[in-house]
Order: sequence, then C-alpha cells, then structure tokens
Amino acid sequence: MAVVDFRCDLSQHGTELVHSWEHCVGSCHAPLALRSDWQQQLRRCRSELGFRFVRFHGLLSDDVGPIVTKRHGEFVYSFFNADRIIDFLLSIGMRPFVELSFMPAALASGSRTVFHYHGNVTPPRDYKQWSALIHAIVSHWVERYGVREVAQWFFEVWNEPNLKAFWTGSQKDYFKLYRVTAETIKNIHPSLRVGGPATARDGWIGEFLQFCDARHVAVDFVTTHHYPTDALGHEDDDTETQLANSRRGILREWTQNTRRRAGNRPVYYTEWNSSSNSRDPRHDEPYAAAFAAKTALEASDLTQGYSFWTFTDIFEENYFPSMPFHGGFGLLNLHGIAKPVYRAFELLHGLGQERLLVDGMHDTLNAWVTRANDVVKILLVNHALPRHPITHVRARVHLSRSPKPAGAWVERIDEHHANAKRRWRRLGAPEYLDERAVDQLDRASRVTRRACRWTWRERQVGLALGLPPHSVAVLTLKLGSR
Repeated sequence: MAVVDFRCDLSQHGTELVHSWEHCVGSCHAPLALRSDWQQQLRRCRSELGFRFVRFHGLLSDDVGPIVTKRHGEFVYSFFNADRIIDFLLSIGMRPFVELSFMPAALASGSRTVFHYHGNVTPPRDYKQWSALIHAIVSHWVERYGVREVAQWFFEVWNEPNLKAFWTGSQKDYFKLYRVTAETIKNIHPSLRVGGPATARDGWIGEFLQFCDARHVAVDFVTTHHYPTDALGHEDDDTETQLANSRRGILREWTQNTRRRAGNRPVYYTEWNSSSNSRDPRHDEPYAAAFAAKTALEASDLTQGYSFWTFTDIFEENYFPSMPFHGGFGLLNLHGIAKPVYRAFELLHGLGQERLLVDGMHDTLNAWVTRANDVVKILLVNHALPRHPITHVRARVHLSRSPKPAGAWVERIDEHHANAKRRWRRLGAPEYLDERAVDQLDRASRVTRRACRWTWRERQVGLALGLPPHSVAVLTLKLGSR
C-alpha cells in the first residue's frame, strides 16, 4: 500500500475558502417545483447543504402557462404557476436563478422540441413579441416582490444555445435574442442582473463578450456548463469510454480558461456533474462523491457560483423513472434517500471558511485543510477516472505548530460507508420500495463519526488514515488552548 505524507503549518494565515458550490443547484424543469416531494427535498438541501439559488429549465414553456391565449390581437398572460414556484423558494430562504426558456408555442418560429415535456427550442417568430413577454413577466415580479428583491436574482438567457438540441437558430440568432432580452430587462430597472451565454462545453464565451462589448449590451455575469464527458473522443462513445479518454482535473483546466476569457465579470457555472449521462450508474455510487468533492474544491477560487446538476432524481427529461437507483443526476433519489454525492456536499458544507496551504502530492490522493476557530478539518479524496490506475492509499497528515488536541474523529464515504446503493443491492434491488426499505436505505446512507487516533509531540499532530479507491474522508480535530 502506498503511503502519502501531507504537511500543514497551523501558524500560517490562510486564504478564504469560497463555498461557491453552495451558491446554486440545478433541477429538471419548472413544473416539478409544484410537487410536494420536490419541495420537501429542496427544503432539506437548503437546510443541510446551504444552497441559496435553484435553476431549472422551462419557466416560460407552455406547461407553466405564461401565455394563455391571444384575444383581440393581444396575448393574455398568466404568471400564477411561476409565482407559486417563486413564493415557495422565497419561503425557504432560496431564490431563483432564472433560466429564460423555453419558447412558448404562441411565439415560436417552429415546432422543434426537446425532452419528454416538449420544450420548444426555436427562436421567436417576432422578437418584439418575445420582448413583450419578458417585459411583462419581469415587471410583474418587480411589482409583486419589489425591485430590491428581484435585483438579487439572476436572469440567464436560454440554455445551451450552441447545441442544436436546444436552439435551432444560429449563433447570430442567439446573440440577437440575448441583446433583446438584456435591453428589455435593463429598461425595467438597471439594477436587475442579466447574463449568458449559458452554453454547453464552455462555448462561445469570447465571441459572446465581443458581441456585447461592441454593441454596449449589458452582461452582468457569464454562465456556461461543462462535464468531463464533453468533447472527448467520439460523440457515440459510451460514458465510460468518454471518461477514460478524459483526464483528471480537466474541469479545473476548463474553468481556468473560462475565468481568463470572462475578464472581470463574475463567472457562474450553471451545470456540472461527473458525467452528462442521465443514466450513469456512477451517479449513485461513491465514485460521484469523490469526483464532486475534488471538483468543487478545485473550482472554488475561480467562480462565484458552481451549480451541481441536479439536487434530485425527481426528473423527467426522457421519462419519469421508478427505479430507486437508476443513475440519475440527483444528490437525492426519488424517495429522498441521500446518495454518496449528497453526503460529500454535506461534508463540504461543514468545512471552515479559512483554507490553509498543504504540502504533499500523489497521483490520485488530494488533501485540503480548513480552519474555523479551534476546529481544523482535513478533507481527503482518493479519485481517478474509469480505466485509470487507482489503489488503496494510506494518508499521513502532519500538522505543525499546533496546540494539543482535545479530540479527533473521522467521517467516511466509500463502498462500505454512507452507500445506500450497496444496501439496496443486498435487499435484492427492488424497483418499488415500502416504508421499511426506505428507512433501511436512509440509515445506510448516513455519515457516521468515529473517533480516530492522533499523536502530539513537540507541537506537531500526526494522524493517519487508509483510503480505498473512490473515497472521501474528513478528519476533524478539536484543538485545545494554545
């Protein structure tokens, strides 16, 4: 077994650890936000994981009903369903990251749709009609909630217009849509925030900003998406092959490039996950926890928001599932059972706001040290992409210039800890769960604390821990008086 040493001097002045992964989280499409189970799960995520915004598709689609009909040459609007959604978010201390999509059929230039719920992805037939809708709904929210509240929201124009599946128009058409939308919103009140291009694969950012700067179009923030399966190998490769052709840390590389292109503008990633496959079994397994913990921390100093896609498996882009563990994007499954990746976000949420420099390197094992008052946390992640080498590793952590600890404990996520899917398989992998099975899986999903041994000599604390492949562990050290 390989042994890796990490060293951290506790006398140093650390830097701020920005919890950018807590800024926002994704969901499927707007009508699901009217479901009581969706609301219950989001309330839990807000309480336990600290998410502040939520983003979803289709707030302008026909199944939400913003345009009812046309009477006497004028459109009749109804924002009742949209208001109910936002009322709920505000009631739990969250806000919307408003994705302005998809095209209402009454405004659409074509009939092309996407997903099971038929979101229309064509440009508007008449951009003045689109502008009128945007003006009507945003003005309504300003009147209903007040400009000081709505100015804290984000208005993002469309979703992934650089993919034909989501936008049948050209890049030029999207830039026009953005310009019309941004000008409409800013004419309502200049404090309202609007941004884009909401692209897949970190695309169009340079061209988009060049267009907006040349025409003096407001861009208050830059948004884009990425997954480690993006543009690596052939499009028809299976998910494992795409990931095997990727490389460790590639999302940080792409984020650095986006940060550079965005200049001084805030950057918000409004989608990311361990793969873009909505039926990837790894989403339900410790693999995703290790990937997410490492990726979120690597992006924390580069973005203002890094929104995981998604918080729940209550999700119906292709169909509404019934299998408890089917590889969905969510942190929580259909029954609200926490996946290992949910527990990773729970551990991340508990990290301090001060990040300390750590010495030590390994091909698959990473270590971060944070501090909050007299509590030091060491987060360890052992992760590699599929078909890349990874083994069980033993980490030794040395904390110098430390007072004597008052206690220490460890929390783990791996194949044998906080892994509800493993328990589900032992139950026979039932498709439908009764109350007893849900309770068993919930208990199997929980992170438990275990006391861990430490040494203290000449003001140096030593701790050691073995980490199997695709695992996350947090060592917490309660320090005594100096």
